[in-house]
Amino acid sequence: MCKCLQIEVAPLNIYDIAKQSGVSIATVSRVLNGGQKVSEKTRKKVLAVMQQEDYTPNVFARGLGLNSMKVIGILCTDVSDTYYAKAVSLVEELLRKNGFGALLCCTGNELADKKKYLDILLNRRVDAIILIGSAFKENSDNSHIESAAKQVPIIIINGAADLPNTYCVLCDERAAVSRNVQLLHRQGCNDILYLYDVLTFSGSAKLAGYKEGLRRCGLPLRNQLVLKVPKALPQITQEVSALLQKHTVFSAVLASEDLLAVGALKALQSAGLSMPVIGFNNSILAQCASPALTSVDNMLDTLCPTAVKMLVDILNGKETPQKIILSAKLIERDTFHAAASNV
Repeated sequence: MCKCLQIEVAPLNIYDIAKQSGVSIATVSRVLNGGQKVSEKTRKKVLAVMQQEDYTPNVFARGLGLNSMKVIGILCTDVSDTYYAKAVSLVEELLRKNGFGALLCCTGNELADKKKYLDILLNRRVDAIILIGSAFKENSDNSHIESAAKQVPIIIINGAADLPNTYCVLCDERAAVSRNVQLLHRQGCNDILYLYDVLTFSGSAKLAGYKEGLRRCGLPLRNQLVLKVPKALPQITQEVSALLQKHTVFSAVLASEDLLAVGALKALQSAGLSMPVIGFNNSILAQCASPALTSVDNMLDTLCPTAVKMLVDILNGKETPQKIILSAKLIERDTFHAAASNV
């Protein structure tokens, strides 16, 4: 009995069409979406390759109204987080105003789950995918994002990945933390405690900003003042209280998130101490804290509209920068003016 070997051939994608046409991916996208900034000669060349290869455009052709679902996939790791919850709310509302529906998946932090939900959205044939937060940028392998971007545009809010057909809008958080170190130094705070919970792309940028700020001020890096804490209020308070009990000297606190800063505030209050404390994200926690918490506004109210506009422009075949970086803003509240005193 004769046995035949069956070989599956992967279907062509937009990368293959771009390569065979001798043009960029963006140009193929503009051809599919009816963009105006394409010469007739180039348009015919791309369409000829598509016809020759029997290429059936999927999401990139939907700007022409061909079987468009008008649905955008949204991935975030934890919608219970106040920062992510606000981002999801803003993005979903903006998409709706632009005529798009949204499919939200909460992945958690495990890479296998991120890949699984990315595949789920692709199988639903969404028009594009928005990744909220820097937790989707892995330290080593980001091939799953690169693979997904061969099928649909990927937009990352407050994260970055230098991959084709992947677009990023983010806040310069490193510069923000560096400025805060220098600001506290000018107020006479030379021993600044830094609290963080995870070293995602964003977390690493903030920690690098802390170290950069110390260098700019001519201050030494004291490892005992860089403290990783769990993202849970009682444990944060306990960890900072333990430092105080060990008589670790510090005169101000910087935190990578508002929750961490609130935990530090509670520990200081229990010890009868007052000093400048600065959080990050300018969340509702900063406004509700007592005293009101000074916090860095990483411009989420601007990042989200910028990301959605970027996405709409891409789907309409318009020229779009692959990365937009915004500056953060410090929102001064009561804890900024607290008297600095070494402990």
